[in-house]
Amino acid sequence: MGLVSGLLLLPLAPARGVVWVAERLQDAAERELYDPGVVRAQLAALNRDLDEGHLTLAEFEAEEERLLDRLYAAQTRPTPTNRR
Repeated sequence: MGLVSGLLLLPLAPARGVVWVAERLQDAAERELYDPGVVRAQLAALNRDLDEGHLTLAEFEAEEERLLDRLYAAQTRPTPTNRR
C-alpha cells in the first residue's frame, strides 16, 4: 500500500478493525458450536437431565435431535479457511 492510498484509506481503519474482530468472533463461535467434544458433553448433560426427571421424553428427543444434527454437521462440514 502506498503512502497516498494509506492516507486516503486511514479513515476506514476503524471499520476494518471492527470487521477483523467480528470475523475472529465468528470463527471462535463456529469452532465452539461444531466442536464434537462440546456437543457430546451437552448430550451427556441432556441424558442426565432426563434421568433426573428435569425433562419430558418429548423435550429430550427434540433437543437430542438438534444436538445430533449439530454433531453430524460438524463431521461433514468443510474445514474453514484462514481469512486475511
